Amino acid sequence: MNNPLSDRINNLTTSQTLAMAALARELKAQGKDIISLSLGEPDFNTPDFIKEAAKKAIDENYSTYSPVDGYMELKEAICRKFKRDNNLEYKPANIVVSTGAKQSLYNIAQCMINPGDEVILPAPYWVSYYEIIKIAGGIPVEVPTSVETDFKITAEQLEKAITPKTKMIWYSSPCNPSGSVYNREELTALSNVILKHDNIYVVADEIYEHINFSGTFCSIASIEGMFDRTITVNGVAKAFAMTGWRIGYIGASEVIAKACTKMQGQVTSGANSIAQRATITAVDADPSVLKYMVDAFHNRRDLVVGLVKEIPGFKLNIPEGAFYVFPDVSYYFGKTLRGKLINNADDFSMYLLSEANVATVTGDAFGNPNCIRFSYATSEALLTEAMKRIKEAVL
Repeated sequence: MNNPLSDRINNLTTSQTLAMAALARELKAQGKDIISLSLGEPDFNTPDFIKEAAKKAIDENYSTYSPVDGYMELKEAICRKFKRDNNLEYKPANIVVSTGAKQSLYNIAQCMINPGDEVILPAPYWVSYYEIIKIAGGIPVEVPTSVETDFKITAEQLEKAITPKTKMIWYSSPCNPSGSVYNREELTALSNVILKHDNIYVVADEIYEHINFSGTFCSIASIEGMFDRTITVNGVAKAFAMTGWRIGYIGASEVIAKACTKMQGQVTSGANSIAQRATITAVDADPSVLKYMVDAFHNRRDLVVGLVKEIPGFKLNIPEGAFYVFPDVSYYFGKTLRGKLINNADDFSMYLLSEANVATVTGDAFGNPNCIRFSYATSEALLTEAMKRIKEAVL
């Protein structure tokens, strides 16, 4: 039989983070002692005060369809959060609540990108940006960075990447996978370039906003002239340990928000009603309630950075946020380890899985073929053991 599937799905790449996580689970089921550092998921439980809000919502019978763009009470709470944490004056009409920040990104792409539009991606970038842009017919334009530049692009690089076809720039800060955080001065320099060009929009993915050790977090929408040019994407998955609750949201101009609501109304409609009610409590909470988790991630960052520095050939920036390290492992390309030739980061990542029983993700998935990513969102004991295994596997 002929392949019945569409060209769209045949040309879509599987998420390599999810693929590696699935492979790690499969090997574990076979009895192998795998330490999985592939998925970006906090190992904490959702805070009790949020769970209590969900239970209350169940008792109050929030069991019917929710509004497509989110409950008004949640949108009002998100506006308060934007004002408190980011100095952004959004109104409920600017907010759209979705089934996770990933759906928010998909909505944006479908509503704003025409076939042939170029979207600049500072590399490394989150793995799904590239494919979400491709599905919309856009052309991802990678702007490379390196460990030596803390994986940040400069204003000069941005200017060179812009063409008459440029429609958008997508970036995350704190960055998945590098942990890099753009400060206000750096974002102002980038904004000065963007504002010289009409009709270029920015998607600012701030999902790791509160997992930030630098004290320099800045929303690009707060920079003069950028408010109407920016779609700010956020959610509760990472900071509040609510990955399975699937709530993300955007702040954008009313015309973009309405378009995303229109798109969502034909795809999923409103996000989960109980999760939305619990999210009101989450985003209204002072960020200080997250300190115990952020402190733990900070300690783990310091532990892992120290241990990675002991591994020969690894080059590493000091990640200032999120919960990943993204070492450059190109030292090993062309070398043979335990009889296996390492040609690239894909080979190295698979080598660590087979020889060290540690699951990582190739940097090629994030637009940087010299690196691998691993998450430190697990216990210090497992992290110490994983780094020990990796070090032994390359000696």
